[in-house]
Amino acid sequence: MSIILDKVNFTYSPGNAYEKHAIRDISLKINDGQFIGIIGHTGSGKSTLIQHLNGLVRAQSGAIYYNGEDIYDRDYDMKKLRQKVGLVFQYPEHQLFETTIFKDVCFGPQNQGLEPKEAELRAFSALRTVGLPEKLWYQSPFELSGGQKRRVAIAGVLAMEPEVMILDEPTAGLDPRGRDEILEQLARMHRELKITIILVSHSMEDVANYVERLIVMNQGQVMLDGTPRQVFAYYRELEAVGLSAPQVTYLMHELRQKGLAVDADATTLEEAKASILRALKERR
Repeated sequence: MSIILDKVNFTYSPGNAYEKHAIRDISLKINDGQFIGIIGHTGSGKSTLIQHLNGLVRAQSGAIYYNGEDIYDRDYDMKKLRQKVGLVFQYPEHQLFETTIFKDVCFGPQNQGLEPKEAELRAFSALRTVGLPEKLWYQSPFELSGGQKRRVAIAGVLAMEPEVMILDEPTAGLDPRGRDEILEQLARMHRELKITIILVSHSMEDVANYVERLIVMNQGQVMLDGTPRQVFAYYRELEAVGLSAPQVTYLMHELRQKGLAVDADATTLEEAKASILRALKERR
């Protein structure tokens, strides 16, 4: 299973003074089961791109295929696509509306046509998966903290048993502990449920630690696409478009310049630690 974008274009307010080319000739293949990060400065096109993946925004030219089917075919079931490709928005309150958390998470499965009991079982499983304490399930979702709201929003999508889950800045505004908890849960879901996860983030450290493939957007186009190590090797080019590499990458380059034979392309603390210890051992 895969998502394929073939020369996709989209322009906001075409033909007037506010015209903005959001994405230009995007061609990508997203393979089943990948954990992908998308980064880019504000206005780079990353949010517009992900909204194309489940049909919330329709391309003005080009084609998008999901599991070999053209999602723009006249007879294509767009509702089914949105059940299989779930999107969690940056602001979870935009997706929460029921009187209790449990009802909110049940809504998606019920909207799929499932019997109430099956929808409740899906909600129970999803809430357990995201680690929300059961004592909170029958409270209003609007009484929760920001991190808890994110978990409920993720559970609401997860209850529909998607094949692809897209998350737009799921850790924005959270404290370090809340951010780590959300990211660890996403990694566990990817590992255990075998679903494709697409993570939009401004945090270079987050994508370096968790994703296996990194797509860099700039001015509506794909600037770089590869593993985090491959992408962050171009840290000077990233700086030129308002981005950066993880802090550890800069540290490793400085150590290399000072004569320590470390791996300058390290992107995580674990990689850096192993490389520094190895280099110090060799120096002795």
